Amino acid sequence: MKDRHEIVLAGSGGQGLIVCGMMLGEAAILEGKNVVQSQSYGIASRGGLSKAEVIIDKQEIMFQQVQKPDIVLVLTEEAMSMYAANAAESLIFYDTTLVKVREGKNYYGFPFTEMGRELGHPGTANMVALGVMCQMTGLVKQESLEAVINQRFTGPAVAMNVNALNRGVELAHLQ
Repeated sequence: MKDRHEIVLAGSGGQGLIVCGMMLGEAAILEGKNVVQSQSYGIASRGGLSKAEVIIDKQEIMFQQVQKPDIVLVLTEEAMSMYAANAAESLIFYDTTLVKVREGKNYYGFPFTEMGRELGHPGTANMVALGVMCQMTGLVKQESLEAVINQRFTGPAVAMNVNALNRGVELAHLQ
């Protein structure tokens, strides 16, 4: 794994991308890495554009905004239209349930929302996506993400989210 990663998670409000960005950052901190996480969302918290940016680096982070993302997760067609131009230099993970299939060496489409539905809760699509993305890129270890899930959630939500994360890791192995 390289020392620095700039990640963008983009989609629609309510898809859990902000939480996903925070959890990714927390997992990286557990591994002793430096992290900056920021977020922005449209005027409508549900349905408007939502974006989390995460920088993970082994060194001190001087500039705290993503300048050139090397990993992008998009969960809506609107978000894809914003970041498709990055495909030449960025790995783009996207939800084939909600976004048109793209061709190219840096596009990785998976049915995140469909998998969430199959697991009994479409809202876990973000965890499925996080599992795929981290397994394929080595951003953070699965164990670190599971530890964050155990800290952040309680009751049945823990098992539900760990299960979704594991499903994402399995999907990545099929790629």
